[in-house]
Order: sequence, then structure tokens, then C-alpha cells
Amino acid sequence: MVLTLSLLQSSNSCPKFLFLQKLHLKTILSLPQNFTFTLISMGPTYVLLLLLCLILLSSIPSHSVNIHPQEKTSLLTFKSWLQDPNQSLSNWVASNSNCTSWTGTTCDNITGKVVSINLTNMNLSGQINPSFCHLLSLIKVVLSHNNFTCPIPVCFGKLLSLRTIDLSHNRFHGEIPNSFIRLKYLTELVLNENSDLGGLLPSWIGSFSANLERIDLSFSSFSGGIPESLLYLKSLKYLNLENNLLSGNLVDFYQSMVFINLASNRFSGTLPCFAASAESLNMLNLSNNSIVGGIPACIASFKALTHLNLSGNHLRYRISPRLVFSEKLLVLDLSNNDLYGPIPSKIAETTEKFGLVFLDFSHNQFSGEIPSKITELKSLQALFLSHNLLSGEIPARIGNLTYLQVIDLSHNSLSGTIPLNIVGCFQLLALILNNNNLSGVIQPEFDALDSLKILDISNNRFSGDIPLTLAGCRSLEIVDFSCNYLSGSLNDAMTKWTNLRYLSLARNKFSGTLPSWLFTFEAIEMLDFSYNKFSGFIPDINFKGSLLFSARDVTVKEPLVAASKVQLRISVVVSDSNQSSFTYDLSSMIGIDLSNNLLHGEIPRGLFGLAGLEYLNLSCNFLDGLLPGLQKMQGLRALDLSHNSLSGHILGNISSLQDLTLLNLSYNCFSGYVPQKQGYGRFPGAFAGNPDLCLEFSSGGCDGGRVPSAQGSSFEEDEMDGPISVGIFFISAFISFDFGVIVLFCSAQARNYILQTKG
Repeated sequence: MVLTLSLLQSSNSCPKFLFLQKLHLKTILSLPQNFTFTLISMGPTYVLLLLLCLILLSSIPSHSVNIHPQEKTSLLTFKSWLQDPNQSLSNWVASNSNCTSWTGTTCDNITGKVVSINLTNMNLSGQINPSFCHLLSLIKVVLSHNNFTCPIPVCFGKLLSLRTIDLSHNRFHGEIPNSFIRLKYLTELVLNENSDLGGLLPSWIGSFSANLERIDLSFSSFSGGIPESLLYLKSLKYLNLENNLLSGNLVDFYQSMVFINLASNRFSGTLPCFAASAESLNMLNLSNNSIVGGIPACIASFKALTHLNLSGNHLRYRISPRLVFSEKLLVLDLSNNDLYGPIPSKIAETTEKFGLVFLDFSHNQFSGEIPSKITELKSLQALFLSHNLLSGEIPARIGNLTYLQVIDLSHNSLSGTIPLNIVGCFQLLALILNNNNLSGVIQPEFDALDSLKILDISNNRFSGDIPLTLAGCRSLEIVDFSCNYLSGSLNDAMTKWTNLRYLSLARNKFSGTLPSWLFTFEAIEMLDFSYNKFSGFIPDINFKGSLLFSARDVTVKEPLVAASKVQLRISVVVSDSNQSSFTYDLSSMIGIDLSNNLLHGEIPRGLFGLAGLEYLNLSCNFLDGLLPGLQKMQGLRALDLSHNSLSGHILGNISSLQDLTLLNLSYNCFSGYVPQKQGYGRFPGAFAGNPDLCLEFSSGGCDGGRVPSAQGSSFEEDEMDGPISVGIFFISAFISFDFGVIVLFCSAQARNYILQTKG
């Protein structure tokens, strides 16, 4: 209040108090004492002047604008063709002429004619009545994020005053009307996310308006090449044609651009230098095309560039040592190309406050060691070097990168151990080192990485046990220690991983009994302990836990190979207005794999009461006793109990288990008669090696244990060391940073990484 009054002291007339027009005298009289004291201290002249102006202004009614009668009629006719389930336009009524109370409309203060309509995100659908085009004073039309299902009206070409058209995120179809050529004042044309909007880009699109600054036609169906008129449009600053069907050689632009996104099209040819935009270009995204050749050193001359994405092309050759970017570059993605040779020792300039935030060189053929200078990129938050030919050790000073959130060095030939210095990356969310030649032990000090959500060191040569101190990593959701030389028994550290969703200890040397808490993780989706030396009994299911095993929606039917995804999203903030989202998709079934161990005793009945379980593999153990009924396992797709000592009759009818695709009960001691009506007849080979079992065939014959063993391998294939694990049923996953996609295989699971940068 004192600040406001000090401004008033310099005023000499009422017009300067217009911003107080709604303040009434009674408001002043009710002000606190210190405010009144301040008024008095101003002197009688100022107080009198202030009170007089406030009394006069309090009598002035608030300003309102009545919609022009003819335009109100046009709007009501436009509304009559719309479906408005949320009643967003309920105040568009004939009895109301006040423009300020009509949702989404703005009128001229003098004429009452509508100058702006913004109906974004109102769940509107239907078609646009031609009466809309009678609003000839419109400057701005925004109908984005709705469900309009019609061609773009040709009559929009009559709205000659239009500056902005935004029809994005709808279901408009057809082509851009040629009538748009009349809109000579248009500055923004935003039609993105209309998947059925397409055809050839009009040849006039770069010549009809000398004011056009922004064109966004992304995620549509436009084809052909880029019209030459766009290459010379001096006013153009922002061009987004991402995810269309455009083709032809990649061409240079001859104006000073700020934003160019041509990703996910069919462009070919070599990479131009974009010399006209060297001083202005902020964003260049050419990912997922068919660009060939090398990366010219001139690309590093961009002084304002913050985002460069060339991933998913056919770029080759070595990267020139002269290709050093300025400290303004935040995102550099060269993944999914054919680049080879050493990674340049210096990639970008860096300062204490500026430098690369995201670096992706994955899925190339880079060789040699990881340059130690990478550890000087102090701002780095995400480092992806996976799927290359890198060797040597992980840089010892990697812990200097204190902002790192994601490290992916998987699928290389790295050796040595994990540097203890890595605990300096205290913000780390994902550490992915699988498929290398790393060795050593899991250091107890790694508990300092208490934000870690993903820890994957599978397919390496790590030994020793799991340290108790890892109980400190309470945020872990995905843990994969498979295919190493780890040993010892399971300790209680794991019980602290309360968010655990995927745990694989497969193909190690773990021993001892399975703990009673094994099935108590509430969010768990996959447990794989196969190919170890666990002994003793299988603990019974704790129905208070294992919620995903017991309470999944089993109504959706998918092929067996369409495995479920354990999805985890990690966001990396690049700047105030940009965010890179790293999504880790682990494709696996919802299941339990305890195969190829030394387990004995009966199978707990609780396992067969899990309606959401898709996969259960207990094969190659020493289990005995009876087979519980399978009827409750409505989500079951694959079951392997082969190579045990199970006995008794095959009970229950499985004809209702429509999703069950693979069944193997072979090489047990089952006996009795199984009628065809129970549904087991569609898995005849699954009963091999049970000589006392009779399975009825359609012909009425009875045969079971005498079925050749080759037919009995419906769920497994013979290997030197026995049946293979769940891995044969996990689909290949796809890896994509921004827009690149490539297949990745890893042992008993498949992974899918997706990176999206949003502006």
C-alpha cells in the first residue's frame, strides 16, 4: 500500500488514477490504521484530490461491449452445428449480447465485431458452418485440441484480416484450401496433428503472405517435396513439417531461420550447411530420414543453436575434430547412424553455467575409448553411448558430472569395473551398463545413489554378493543382475526396494533358500531367478502383496509375443522451455520364472490363484505333489512345469483359458485319463514323458506318455544345459532417441528406450 501511495504523490489529475476506477470510498474508510496515517502524512491537498477522484470514478460503470447483432447470429448458427458435451458454449445464447461473457470471443470495443475466437481444448466436434466465415473482422482463429471432422472450410479465404489460424490437434481431412492464397496478412498457420490432412504442399504456400512467420504442419499426411517458395520466404522463422510423407533431396533455406524440424519424413541427399541461418538457428531436427554422407564441419558454426538432432539417418564417416559446438548447444543427438572412428575428444565448449545437457551417440560404430574430456561437460544430464564398439574403461572421473541423470553405456566392449567415483553422480536415475566385459564386485558405496530407479549390469562378469548396503537404494524399480557370476544368498536389502517392478537374477550362482518375502513386492511385474542353485521350498504367495499379479485387467487379449511393458519415464529439464523425456520400456510378460534350480516340495496353491499372472515357469526342478487347478489363472499365456516329479491326475477344465498359448507338463509322473472336453487337447505334445497319462484325441484314441519327445517341446527347446528360459518368449524391443528406432536384444529380456524433446 505504501508503494502505491508513493506513486500517487506525483499525480496531479484524475486521469492518472484510472487503474483505481473500481475502488470505492468505503474501501478506503475500511483500510488499516497505518494506511490512514500514510494518507494523512501526504497532506490535505493530495488527500482531497485522491478522495474526489475515487468518488467520481466509483460512479463509472464497468466497460462492456455488445456483439454486433449480425455477428451474434453467425456465431449462434456456427454453434448449432457443433456437439458440445462439456457445455463449454452454454453462455452463447441469443438473450446475451455482452461479448465479454461469451466464452472464447473477443470483440472490437467500438464496432462490437468479433476479432478473435479461441475455443481450444473444449471437446467440440462436428462441422464448421459456413456462417463462421461471415465474421469478416476476425484476426485470430484458434480451434485446436478438439474433434472437428471435416475439411478445412474453403470460405476461410474470405477472412482477409486473419493473422493466426490454429486448427491443430483435430481430425480435419482433405487438403489446404487454395482460397488461403488470399490471406495476405497471415503470420501463423498451425495445422499440426491432423493425421488425415495432406496432399501435396501447395506451391503458393511460401508466396501468398509476406508476413508469414510460423508454419506447423507436423504429424499430418503431406507428401511431395518442399515448395521452392518456402526456401525464399524472408519472413519465415519457424517451420515444422515433422512426421509427414515428404520426400526429395534435402534443400537449403535462403532466409534466416530460427526453427527447422523436418524429422520423420523421407528426405534424402546430403546435409546442407544452412549458412543463411548460421546466426539465428536455435533448433535443427532432421532425424528419421535417409540423409547420407558425412557431417560437414560447417554445422558447428551455428552460434545460437541449442538443439541438433540428426539421428536415424545414414550418416557415415568419422566426425571431424573441427566439429566443436558452442556452449549454447544443449541437445546433440547423432544416434542410429553409421558413424565410425573415435569419438572426438572435444565435442562442445562448456562453461560453469552453460554446455551440453543431453548427448546421444548410441547405435553407431564408434570405437576406441570414451574420451576423458566428456567428464568436463559439467552440465551433462543424459549420456547415451550404447551399441557401439567402445573399449577400455569407464572414465574414472565420471563422478564429476554431478548433474547426470541417465548413463547408458550398454552393448559395447568396455572392461574394468564401475568407478567408485560414480557415486558423485548423486542425481543418477538410470545406470545401464549391460552387455559389456565389466567385472569386479558391486561396491557397498553404491548405496549413495539413492535416487536410482534403473540399475542394469546384466551380461557382464561381476562376481561376489549383493551388498546389504543397497537397501539404501529405495527408489529402485528395475533391477537386472542377470548373466553374471554373482553368488551368495538373497538378503533382506531387497525388501527395502518397495517400488520394485522388475527383478532378474537369472543365470548367476545364487544359492540358499527362497525367502518368505519373495512375493511381497506390491508393484512387482516380473521375477526371474532362473538358472541358479536355489534350493528348498517355494514360499507361498502373500496375497496382501503382489497386487499386479493378482489384480490385473485380463480382458484384453493379445498374442503371446506382444509382451507387456514395464514402462518408466524419466524427465531431463534442458531449459526453462524444453524438456527431454527418457522412457525405459522393458518388454516382458507379467510373470515368475524359477526354472533350472534345485527347488523341491509341492507347488504352493497360491501361485495358481493369481488371475493376472501371464507367465509361470517352474521347469527343471525337483518339485513333486499334485497339480492345482488352473481355472483361476485367467490371464495365463504360458505355463511350463516340465522336468519335475509332479504326480496325480490332471484336474480342471482349461477351455476357458483362451489366452493360454504355450503349455508344457512333459516329463513328470502324471497319470489317469484326460477327456478332450477339458481343453487340453490343443496341447498334445505338452504331455510327453508321462507314461501313465492317457490324453483323449478327437479320434477317440488314447495316447500320452508315448508321444515323441520332439513333440513335447512345445514350450522349450533342448540345449546342452537344459531348457532355455523365458527369454525365448520376450519380443525384440525397439530403441529410439527422439525418433530413431533400432532393434536391441539382451538375454532374457528386451528393452525399449524412447527420448522425446518437447519445446
